[in-house]
Amino acid sequence: MRIREFVESDWDQVWPVVREVVQAEETFPYDPAMTEAEARDIWIERPPGLTVVAVAGDRVLGTAKMGTNRPGRGSHVSTASFMVAAEARGQGVGTALCRYALDWAREHGYAGMQFNSVVESNHTAVTLYERLGFRIVGTVPGAFDHPKLGRVGLHVMYCEF
Repeated sequence: MRIREFVESDWDQVWPVVREVVQAEETFPYDPAMTEAEARDIWIERPPGLTVVAVAGDRVLGTAKMGTNRPGRGSHVSTASFMVAAEARGQGVGTALCRYALDWAREHGYAGMQFNSVVESNHTAVTLYERLGFRIVGTVPGAFDHPKLGRVGLHVMYCEF
């Protein structure tokens, strides 16, 4: 597996991953009825941000986007989001994408990385992020309406460089 910058021809494989994750309604607050055009607009970062894909051969296993968390006086903190294809989960794709994003943020001079809304019931992601140096700095109770669990909290997580 290797991680590389997203190119236009990747979208045909990225879109099904995004659609699958969003329609599951368990980890992202995006509208499950979002169109392909809306998904593309949300997922493909514009410079100075970056969207990448994790690939095995020419098969997209996952994708990440990274950039500045907030403009202006908050622009020294980065953020990132990750999606992994169902058939590639549990194989280290998410870990590799997160490490890539952290390295990218450090190389671009950010002071840290903040995740604004990690669904607290997404134990796999929370554990991964904590293993890579993030800590939960707060939780908004009931901020995510999980389709099976009802209202669960959203963690704000931060990794200082």
